[in-house]
Amino acid sequence: MLSLHLLQNSLVYINTLMLQQVLAEKAWEDRLTREDLRGVTPLFYGHINPYGLFPLDMGTRLGIEEVTGL
Repeated sequence: MLSLHLLQNSLVYINTLMLQQVLAEKAWEDRLTREDLRGVTPLFYGHINPYGLFPLDMGTRLGIEEVTGL
């Protein structure tokens, strides 16, 4: 059970970093209303494959940049 909590926390953390990176772009600044931003959640999981092979390359990093000004 604790490993599932760790997995969910890791998923939320990575999703939050990806959302911050996307929402920091100028194209999204005027498109989203306050109501839209309230509905954004980092608990999406459609990009997760719970079955099958998971190729892992420890020599490369995710394309997540540090976002400043949020």
